[in-house]
Amino acid sequence: MPSKFKPGAAAYTKDGRRYVVDEVEGGMVYCSSPGGAETEFPEAQLMNEAEWSTRSGGRKEMLYARLKQSRSYAPYKGTLDATAAEQLLAKAERVKAGILDFTAFMVARRVMEEADAPDFVAALSIVKCREIFDAALPQTRATLLAGVIGSPIDVVIGAVNLGDNLMRAMIDKGLASSAVSYEEFSTRRRQ
Repeated sequence: MPSKFKPGAAAYTKDGRRYVVDEVEGGMVYCSSPGGAETEFPEAQLMNEAEWSTRSGGRKEMLYARLKQSRSYAPYKGTLDATAAEQLLAKAERVKAGILDFTAFMVARRVMEEADAPDFVAALSIVKCREIFDAALPQTRATLLAGVIGSPIDVVIGAVNLGDNLMRAMIDKGLASSAVSYEEFSTRRRQ
């Protein structure tokens, strides 16, 4: 009987860990993890992409619910003015198109990694991440943006009235140290 796995295809364990199939031989699937570690599994213990998609649909929704309830989106309790936060968000999006999508995605990525579900990062929907982000208070969104660009919120808020070039420079400097490049993110399909 032919195997349901082909070299180069994705294989998933029951707990959601993703591997790349290197070889299938005698009922054993030899795989590599994203970190490069090699391992092997009996074929019956793994799911292919189609099986995993069918099984994980509910888990993805559960992870989006966890994202909504995460510390990142907890109700804001600081002293930041909502109007100033909205001005920051509008200006940041104007000077660096897509920065709020990137912020929403990076927050979701961090939450998924903390929830021990890093394999779902590749499947995150930018649209759903942004919907969750947009539902938060402006102060929360502004604080998350400041965190992504690596600047204290009061410094970023203070720069709102100083000009577009300064805001763009602050964002670019912060993005230079990001784990995922903004340019790489910009080529990602918006789903």
